[in-house]
Amino acid sequence: MVTTVTTYQNWIGGRWVPARSGGTRKNIDPASGEVLGIFPRSGAEDVADAVNAAREALDAWRAKPAPHRGEILFRAGEIILRHKEEFAREMAPEMGKVLKECRGDVQEASDMAYYMAGEGRRCFGQTTPSELPNKFAMSVRQPVGVVAAITPWNFPMAIPAWKIMPALIGGNTIVFKPAADVPKSGWNLAKALEEAGLPPGVLNVVFGNGGEAGAPLVEHPGIDLISFTGSNAVGRGIAVTAARLGMRIHLEMGGKNAIIVLDDADLDLALDGIIWSAFGTTGQRCTSASRLIVQRGVLDEFTQRLIARTEALRLGHGLDQDTDVGPLVNQEQLTKVSGYMEVARQEGATIACGGGIAKVDALPKGFFFRPTVLTDVKPNMRVAQEEIFGPVTAVIAVDGLEEAIDVNNGVRFGLSTSIYTRDVNKAFRAIDGITTGVVYVNAGTIGAEVHLPFGGTRETGNGHREAGQAALDTYTEWKTVYVDYSGHIQRAQIDA
Repeated sequence: MVTTVTTYQNWIGGRWVPARSGGTRKNIDPASGEVLGIFPRSGAEDVADAVNAAREALDAWRAKPAPHRGEILFRAGEIILRHKEEFAREMAPEMGKVLKECRGDVQEASDMAYYMAGEGRRCFGQTTPSELPNKFAMSVRQPVGVVAAITPWNFPMAIPAWKIMPALIGGNTIVFKPAADVPKSGWNLAKALEEAGLPPGVLNVVFGNGGEAGAPLVEHPGIDLISFTGSNAVGRGIAVTAARLGMRIHLEMGGKNAIIVLDDADLDLALDGIIWSAFGTTGQRCTSASRLIVQRGVLDEFTQRLIARTEALRLGHGLDQDTDVGPLVNQEQLTKVSGYMEVARQEGATIACGGGIAKVDALPKGFFFRPTVLTDVKPNMRVAQEEIFGPVTAVIAVDGLEEAIDVNNGVRFGLSTSIYTRDVNKAFRAIDGITTGVVYVNAGTIGAEVHLPFGGTRETGNGHREAGQAALDTYTEWKTVYVDYSGHIQRAQIDA
């Protein structure tokens, strides 16, 4: 564990500087309560400095050929990969999730750097025949401008990389505000890009709370695009502010994801996927499986086996190799998840296992909650409709595939769905009928890959996608170019 406490700084205009106010915030281990570091508690002045630095760096960065921008991202990917174990071991104490998940988080940041580095030699536009003679028609991508990247605490390196890497390859400059609970991972990502040779001011990092640093960033007139991942409530507030100011927005705002288990499913495989999807990252993923839609023919056997598997999960520190489930990220999350147990009771659901705050003897200050299975849940109950964001999953019984699809689609969110079945016809009917942005067949609801679009429908987001080439549509805009070499005026449709 940490023996000395280091003080860190913001990165603005290529310099590491403290908050102008001198304010600081402790980075706390949610399992032990240990202080991991001291970070700036930034405010509006720091945000303004960062936005100004980003604007000053924009022209030179957008003028740098995209293949050369890609070379910097490739070097950053190499640096992140070289420090993978170190970064993962620093992530586990500040976020709480187990070490193997932290390694995956860091790997995903490296993967995204590599992938977007390759886009530096693509970033394709289109060429198309003109309707007029001696005229050339094409479209090209250009950067949006200065991007505000505001990221959550559950994926402290992966999600920032999902925003920063495509924004950089597109020629944008960035002001990045990591979640206040996980600043060291954001600092590590910035240091990797600094070491890779990113010019001063292209990426600026401002640490602090949402109200003190995030709100001024969202409202700053020098920002051209706000890219936010987090809660639906905060995202909707950002959308209102952006509409008032005429800003572009990219929002990813949660899910109420389901795994459908049909009578013909391989239950061993399904249970493996469910335990991982429901309780991995302590249920603190936007793609976590918080609903299990189970056909009645296997309901009793499935439920009994699920409860046994859930009760066997071991709570502990993320760095302990015997830990299956770490703590929730902070006291606020612990209170929220615990409060839903009373909601479940009032609505008539049964707490089949778990359902309470847990005390881990070696970690008395930790924010632990017992992995929980709710049964006798109806589709319209709050526990089946609202995002709990903790180690809680609800079993909902259905008669068949069509009902399962209807239940799956009958929530405000539309991020990720999984179905377990041995029948290929049912699998494809489900793929067609499910209205979420991501669908898995015979796998859990988590496991996105960086070269495919990621995002959801309905209140999960505002239509944009992260990752893959789809991310470039968020961080670039189209310019249409006509070159007329006829030597006389041609009036398009009039002369065609």
